[in-house]
Amino acid sequence: MPIIDAQIHLWRTGTARPPHQAEPFLVDDAIRGMDEAGIDGAIIHPPASWDLASNEQAVKAVEAHPDRFAIFGYPPIDPPESGVIIKDWKARPGMLGYRFYFGKPSNRNWPQDGTLDWLWPAAEQAGMPLALLAGDWLPLLGEIAERHPDLKLIVDHMGALRGAKGDAAFPNMKELTALASFPNVAVKLTGGPFYADDAYPFKSLHKHYRAMYDAFGPQRLFWGTDITKMPCSWSECLTHFQEIDWIPEADKSLILGDALCDWIGWNR
Repeated sequence: MPIIDAQIHLWRTGTARPPHQAEPFLVDDAIRGMDEAGIDGAIIHPPASWDLASNEQAVKAVEAHPDRFAIFGYPPIDPPESGVIIKDWKARPGMLGYRFYFGKPSNRNWPQDGTLDWLWPAAEQAGMPLALLAGDWLPLLGEIAERHPDLKLIVDHMGALRGAKGDAAFPNMKELTALASFPNVAVKLTGGPFYADDAYPFKSLHKHYRAMYDAFGPQRLFWGTDITKMPCSWSECLTHFQEIDWIPEADKSLILGDALCDWIGWNR
């Protein structure tokens, strides 16, 4: 059973956005932490918003460790040739999808105002899954999923409210679980301890995990960390989930890696 972290960031330069750690997080740091925690692989999400060279760093990480890393790239999507980029970047080593978030005043409304209407068919035609920080626009994500049934969409961080804790972090759970009716929508169980309002083993998260598990099943839930902002060790991020007693072991194997590899086509 491979254990795959569905989201990590690697960067060398720039100022990381809080609550991520201030110092750079390099490929050697990731390998060391993964080895200590018993994690076999990870999906790199380049933080291009603060390190413009992070996409290239991710490619170098894959070239050096092709069995340990794959990439959800962050290509530029505002120049006129963006549609070509979405297609061409598929040829980069380890590139199995794209990940986008829209947190700046200049792009916050792009998903809703039509700016990205070209992106959904372009990614669908390219066969590239999209991971999206879409907690503020989950109903729209459902509309996109319905219009583009061959486009695989992944909701980042359980659709949680950034910075909130406990139940307050999951105000949109009904909207999130409603997306389970679309077979091309999955959810990343990333960042869980960050949203917990209790200490390890973070049992306050269980009812939220249960709601997503009941809706999506183990084939469309992908465990991960976003390790550079976690309040605990990589090992505790893993074991707090492994120790949940109401998830069958076979389903844990899916959620902890098998399902993600199958969903994005990562043949390790």
